[in-house]
Amino acid sequence: MKQIKSRDMRPARQGPETRVHGEREPEGEQSTAAEASSDVARRRWTLALAGLGAFLCSLDVVVVATALPTLQSELGAQLSDLEWTINAYNLAFACLMLTGSAMGDRFGRRTMYIAGLGVFTAASVACALAASTEALIVARTVQGAGAAVVLPLTLTLISDAFPLAKRGVAIGIWGGITGLGVAAGPVLGGAITEGVSWQWIFWINVPVGLAMIPLSAWWLRQSYGPRPHLDIIGLVLAGIGLCALTWAPVRAPAVGWGSAEVVLTAAAGVLFVIAFLAWERRARYPMLPLEYFALRGFSAANGVIFFQFLSLLGALFMITQLFQVGLGNTPLEAGLRILVWTGMPMIVAPIAGALAERIGTRPFMVGGLILQAAGLGWLAAVVETGVAYSALVVPLIVAGAGIGMIFATTASAATAAVPVDDTGVAAGTNTAFRELGGVFGIAILAAVFARYGGYASPADFIAGFEPAMWTAAAVPLLGLIAAAFAPPKAAVPAERRGPLPGTMAGGPVPLGE
Repeated sequence: MKQIKSRDMRPARQGPETRVHGEREPEGEQSTAAEASSDVARRRWTLALAGLGAFLCSLDVVVVATALPTLQSELGAQLSDLEWTINAYNLAFACLMLTGSAMGDRFGRRTMYIAGLGVFTAASVACALAASTEALIVARTVQGAGAAVVLPLTLTLISDAFPLAKRGVAIGIWGGITGLGVAAGPVLGGAITEGVSWQWIFWINVPVGLAMIPLSAWWLRQSYGPRPHLDIIGLVLAGIGLCALTWAPVRAPAVGWGSAEVVLTAAAGVLFVIAFLAWERRARYPMLPLEYFALRGFSAANGVIFFQFLSLLGALFMITQLFQVGLGNTPLEAGLRILVWTGMPMIVAPIAGALAERIGTRPFMVGGLILQAAGLGWLAAVVETGVAYSALVVPLIVAGAGIGMIFATTASAATAAVPVDDTGVAAGTNTAFRELGGVFGIAILAAVFARYGGYASPADFIAGFEPAMWTAAAVPLLGLIAAAFAPPKAAVPAERRGPLPGTMAGGPVPLGE
């Protein structure tokens, strides 16, 4: 039987705040009251800093949404340009998510988190200074690359800092903060666009990022993953495959779904993903052990978040424009009115995360998808020219509650399904599925909208909005297939599971068992 020999991965200098995979802090008599107090403070700061990182990444997905009509007029942007201001960010986000997680595991999660914050902050400056649509799209791509490092590591840092008994609640709070980013995005984007200028939706990231970098260096604990080497071939294959798969739907509305560019790019993406999976099966240190997909909680969480975000981001792209183009609201008014939808995850996610610890994640995945589908379908049914806002409130609340139930539970299910040392891999995979779904969602709903409507008048816009929203309502129902396979409740705590092939935990790791 072939075995992988353990290697010492510890850094040359190990202070008390450096943690290598598999290590646990001293317990019992060795823990003083001062150390316990320090641990509590460190956990709170970890949750705050990781939550704020997730907030910024989520905020910048949606903060541009209410500024789309302004960008269209000030920069002379077409529909394809508007999509790219969002999709450029999501494209880099989805392509590099697994890379960001792998680099965090190899070079230190705190180190890479700080590096990701630096890239994100610098790119925000470039976005604010952009004088053309092209420059803005390039800067948004770099911003997405920084977010691809930051976001998956937020879950890894939280999982590393909190014991299993408290992790579900912590991830629920993380989900609520992520929901706050989604909720604040349209309001903040509308207020800034209307009151100052669209450039300031990016400038606001700069002081926050600059403050977070030294605080992260001081408070976050350094930790590493279980693999002593980067899977370079896997990184390249996954990056190219994900980029090709996201490029195809992004370009489809402009050149057609049957065009040679879209068909060939999609085919290339599929081939590279197949090559990636084949390589991971034989790699000595795979960046994504394929055995994890045999775990019901891991696979179900990834399937659910893909379909949920396909519906969510596509709907967000359309709803933010509905209130401005279709109903004549200002950007700030649009953001405030959408708050009943986007604000619900902030309330629901922490509650769902806490309850899921006791009754499992499957009820919340199933219930969340049903509520999201029902709310968006209800919205599609009542929208018409001149519709009163009061008729839209309850459908938006119902859809928002469903979103909140899924935000926390999919992340918790994915990370709890794998050994604790591989939470970075689980978080990166789950977030990659999420962003990939978002890119497909915007492209698909934009294509449906363009076929049936346009921007010529409010009535023309609503004519395209209705079928697009019916599409967004149908997609979560596909996610129910994945949710049905989720385990009713995690049977084995992650800390008690042994490592899967290709990882290390202080001893030989047999392959093939």
